[in-house]
Amino acid sequence: MKFDNIDELKKNGFTGFKTIKELWENKSAIPKIKGIYMVINPNPNDNEFLKIGVGGHFKNKNPNVSLQELKNNFVENSKVIYIGKAGSPTGKATLHSRIGQYLRFGQTKNVGHWGGRYIWQLKNYKNLIICWKTLPNKDPRIIEKELIHNFTIQFGKKPFANLIR
Repeated sequence: MKFDNIDELKKNGFTGFKTIKELWENKSAIPKIKGIYMVINPNPNDNEFLKIGVGGHFKNKNPNVSLQELKNNFVENSKVIYIGKAGSPTGKATLHSRIGQYLRFGQTKNVGHWGGRYIWQLKNYKNLIICWKTLPNKDPRIIEKELIHNFTIQFGKKPFANLIR
């Protein structure tokens, strides 16, 4: 799969494609089922960063990192800047609940969505797009790892906001 092409993502079963601004206004389109999701920068080389982003301070931890760290992690020419998962074979998280946490974190709320926090230091964060793929019969953790692995092969490093684990 090419991570620099929205049509390719659609061909691979991703739907939604709503901006963060749209989802802040109405997140009812997000499915209440497990799956994976991606955050897309529609202008892949627009990498103007904020010194202080809008991410929440979960457990009193500052989510902001240095501008140099953001620049070092940025992946040129990739529209996909974060790959996330929602749910597991025994977990109750859904795309709706997990993306909802992510969106609240970006509204400076103190919620537990530390992963992917770098997007909240992009100046154009409101225009980023979130898409998702439901996985009713698969383990999202495995698919997320596969996607990150394939991304790393294509670009030589993980997506911008996927922190090293």
